[in-house]
Formats: sequence, structure tokens, C-alpha cells
Amino acid sequence: MKATLNRLDTRDPAFDASLTRLLAFDAAQDEAIEAATARILREVRTEGDAAVLRYSRQFDHVQAESIAALEIPRREWQTALASLPASQRNALEAAADRVNTYHTHQRQDSWSYTESDGTRLGQQITPLDRVGLYVPGGKAAYPSSVLMNAIPAKVAGVAEVIMVTPTPGGQHNPLVLAAAAIAGVDRIFAIGGAQAVGALAYGTATVPAVDKIVGPGNAYVAAAKRRVFGIVGIDMIAGPSEILIICDGKTPADWIAMDLFSQAEHDELAQAILLCPDAAYLDSVQASVDRLLPAMPRADIIGTSLRNRGALILVESLQQACEISNRIAPEHLEVSTEQAEQWLPHIRHAGAIFLGPHSSEALGDYCAGPNHVLPTSRTARFSSPLGVYDFTKRSSIIQVSPAGAQKLGAIAAELAHGEGLQGHAASATYRLEQA
Repeated sequence: MKATLNRLDTRDPAFDASLTRLLAFDAAQDEAIEAATARILREVRTEGDAAVLRYSRQFDHVQAESIAALEIPRREWQTALASLPASQRNALEAAADRVNTYHTHQRQDSWSYTESDGTRLGQQITPLDRVGLYVPGGKAAYPSSVLMNAIPAKVAGVAEVIMVTPTPGGQHNPLVLAAAAIAGVDRIFAIGGAQAVGALAYGTATVPAVDKIVGPGNAYVAAAKRRVFGIVGIDMIAGPSEILIICDGKTPADWIAMDLFSQAEHDELAQAILLCPDAAYLDSVQASVDRLLPAMPRADIIGTSLRNRGALILVESLQQACEISNRIAPEHLEVSTEQAEQWLPHIRHAGAIFLGPHSSEALGDYCAGPNHVLPTSRTARFSSPLGVYDFTKRSSIIQVSPAGAQKLGAIAAELAHGEGLQGHAASATYRLEQA
């Protein structure tokens, strides 16, 4: 089995057009999915638990008489954690500790300052009250997703994290439950799909309404999150996974090939790109891909991803590679070079930046510490990884002194008259002291 990646050369006059075609991703929404999601959300909003239970029976084949019966008791989480092999439990706890330590550094403090006339201005940071966490279920198990979403919320001070996860046939994933116990999740409901998103957004008699919904899901979950945004906050609508590697040609080719595999194995639409100024090295990486791919359990998915959306790009210099990286604004960026830190000031747009040949992207997915929920599809140009700041909000503080009211009142009244808002002007001038 072979997966010949696209070969591009920045010296080719058609390079820009070729790169644009390679990066193109059709994010058009499926009309059938959108229609079904809209119907499910509408019924959950009007019928509550009854609709959630109906769709859970239909899609996940659960046998339950009520949504209350689908809440997974805490003792089951603790049993799952206690039953894990020691190596698995130790890995989960070590990863959780590292994620917690990193996110603790993201905490922000409220602040204020006082002007000479006694007016105080500032900002108050407060956590969200309740957050919903969606965790995919079924054959897939994503305990790392539980850690990456729940721990920042708890570090931020969120009082209650409500987790939902589909359990087809009533089968609970012990790794996911164990991760929830470690991460500080407060309640878990065995529901999934658009109906779970609706329950979190609108609230039902059993499932509390939340302030924000985070976590990955399938196309129906993404469509539901998009539709409930505004009623609740959401983390993001994620596209296919991406990795971009800038390499000087000195990292073992097998390492780089496997790093490309690490994202290509997510799905056929994932994108893996290597930028290097050494053409012979690009040949070596392609040879490593051909040799290593047949042994990969997800070889078919990797092969399709690399053939359709992967690329080996010959650049003129590492500086040019950084410029192209900024154009792509990748989810994951590996700078696999000697003295990699020298290139950091040249990188403006990336979700996560991995510096040096030993900093494989896979470490970031699980246990390095920074969050693995990252902006995709070029949104790293204007957005950031999930973090503590996503679970807090900022309120402005304005405490005007009597002296400050005289100065600010005159300014405000002048501007309000200019806008034709006489009530605003009067509100400000009523507080002016008469000469």
C-alpha cells in the first residue's frame, strides 16, 4: 500500500494556485442533517425529557423509562476508576495533573485603578455557573477530551460541569467515566446527539440548562451547537484535524512520517503537510511513508488523507516556510529544526506550536499540558486554544466619584446632544453641580 503525497515547489509559478486548491475544504452544511437537527432541537425545546428519551431510544437503542434513569451515578465512575489497570490509571492521573498545572497559569485576576478625582474603573472576572461537556461515545473513547474540557472549567471556578455522552446499547465506557472522576465532572447523563445538545441548551425537567457547551461530536452535534449558539455559548465548530511540519531535514524521516500519520489517521479529510528546503529529505519522508503505512491499523484512512489533502512542499528557506505556515494558520504546527525557538517570533498564526524534533504533536494531544482543543480551518488567524478564559466572563466596573461626575457628565452630554439622544444628555447633566 502506498500513499503518494502531493509534491509542491514554491518556485513553481503555479504554486499559489496549487496550494489554494490543496487547502480548499468544502464546509457546506448538509441540508438533510440541518433539517433533522432543527426538528430534534425544536422537539426537545417544546417536549423536554420526552423528546430526549424518544431520540435516545431511536438512535442509541437505550432501554430506559426516563431521562433520570440515564444519569450515571457517581459510584459507577469511581468503580470504573478503581477498576482500571494501574498503568492506565497512572497515565490518566499524570495527564490530568499536567493539564491542571498548565491551565492554572491561565487564571486571570480582577483589576481596577483609581483616578485622581476618586473615580474607580476596572474589570471583574467571574466564572460561568454551569457548563455542558459533550463527549463522543460508542466505539470511540476519548478520555483525553474529558480532561481537556473539564479541567480548565474547574480551574476557572465553574461550579457545575454536566457531561453528556451517548452509550449505544447502554454500554458505558469505563475510560471515559474514570476520566470524568479525575477531572472533577459533577454529573453525567448517558445521552448524545443533537438531543443532548438541545437538553443542555434549553434545559429539561431532568437535565439542567447550561451557560456554555464544549466538546467534539459528529455532524449532528456540530449542527446542533451551531443552532443553539446565542442561547448558550459554544467553544467552536471544529473542522478536520490538521498538522503542518516545518523541518530542516535533520529529524529522522520516520519520525516525521509518523507525525504526519498522527493527524491523517483521524479521518479522510484530515490534512498533513511538510515544508522543507531539502528535496532529498522530502524523498526520504515519502519513502518512510510508503514503508510504514502498511503496518498502520488505520492505513486506509491515512492513505486517503495523505493522497487527497497531504503534501510535501519544497521551500527556498525556513523563513519562507514560516511565511507559508502563517498563510495556512494550522491547528498544529511542528517546527522540527535545530534551535527551533529562533523561528517562534516569525510564527503569527497557529493553534499550538511544537518546538524541536522531540516535541511530537501526539504529546500535546494527551499529556504535555496545553489544551488540545484548537482552532482549525485557518481560524487560528483570529481564535485561540480552549482555555480557562473560555469559562470566565469579564464585567466592567465603573464607580464615578462626585468630582468625576462633573467632568464626565459634561463630556457625555456634549456627545449625546451630537447623537440626538437628549435623554442620555439629561441623565448626565442632572448630576452636574449648578454654578
